[in-house]
Amino acid sequence: MQKQIQTEKQTDRLASLDVLRGFDMLWIIGGGSLIVALSKALDWGWLNVVAEQMEHVRWEGFHFEDLIFPLFMFISGVAIPYAITSKIEKGASKSALFIKAAKRGAILILLGILYNGALQRGFSTMRIPSVLGQIGFAYFFAATIVIYTKNMKSRIIWLIGILVSIAILQLAVPVPGQGAGLLDPVNGINAYLDRLLIPGRLHGTTFDPEGLLCSISAISVTLMGALAGGILRDGKPASTRKASMLAVTGTTLVFVALALSTFYPIIKAAWTVPFDILTSGISFILLALFYLSIDVKTWVKDWAWGIGKYKVLFFKVIGMNSITIYLTCRIFDFRDASSFFLGFLEPALGGWIIILGAISLEWMFLYFLYKRKLFLRV
Repeated sequence: MQKQIQTEKQTDRLASLDVLRGFDMLWIIGGGSLIVALSKALDWGWLNVVAEQMEHVRWEGFHFEDLIFPLFMFISGVAIPYAITSKIEKGASKSALFIKAAKRGAILILLGILYNGALQRGFSTMRIPSVLGQIGFAYFFAATIVIYTKNMKSRIIWLIGILVSIAILQLAVPVPGQGAGLLDPVNGINAYLDRLLIPGRLHGTTFDPEGLLCSISAISVTLMGALAGGILRDGKPASTRKASMLAVTGTTLVFVALALSTFYPIIKAAWTVPFDILTSGISFILLALFYLSIDVKTWVKDWAWGIGKYKVLFFKVIGMNSITIYLTCRIFDFRDASSFFLGFLEPALGGWIIILGAISLEWMFLYFLYKRKLFLRV
């Protein structure tokens, strides 16, 4: 396993991408839990509705919480043209870039296994699929497609091929003894393949939400991110037209997903095609909003102008060390540290104060790294 901590170069970076990544990671490291805790403490009607969105749906359906993971995968795809296509244009070897993408994917898969507690529980009962593993798997294949295709048209053909293949497997290929088209956690094709092919422990007992078919399906989300990154990187920089293209594409995808969902359910745990298309569509729209406000209009660009930039800096600090904080939160209990300092307030205010303190400690840790230009790169 190779890890590199390096000084961040500010050139040729899409500022809005770091901010959007930080916005996404905030919900992972405690933002969603804070909303839920506040709703319990205050019992405000509108806040209770928002808090509902901070919980995953049990199976079929969609909440905001179900967007967080695919949005991160989409963002990793947006970075591919900046990291890979630019090097190809400068004459870099495609085989060298392929090896680099493979190493990154392998390291993320290994980190995912460690995150799952392989060292803690022992390798005999370890869980191999993981969030980091799925990100690494999908990034590798999406990056490979970008490396060895010449244009966006070819990549769209690959995208359609992946989505159609997943749809055929989930809707038309029969599971032995059960039949075809079942999309439940026991008898569906996802669950069948996970039990058949994945060794070790499955997160869902009969299936794994980061299992084999889910990971293959998720390639489409990362690849759609790469298509979005291609749009942003080509032609004139900081263009309102590009933001419009992203927004229109995203809106179209959302409508397509909703139309498909009338007969093909939106299921995160199975990464169904409508789920892929819906989350990619919303991700396109969010990227358009962040890109327009930060890179095009620069409404919130210069932190010296006050609160607007403070918000950007807050998210940027998180976004530029996203894997660092994800792993650190697994190893170090920030809530316990927060309780050490703020526990005396919990009886009067409620558990939300502990969560808020934990988020503050996490951010201060990341700000320490940010100010010293230390960034974990995989």
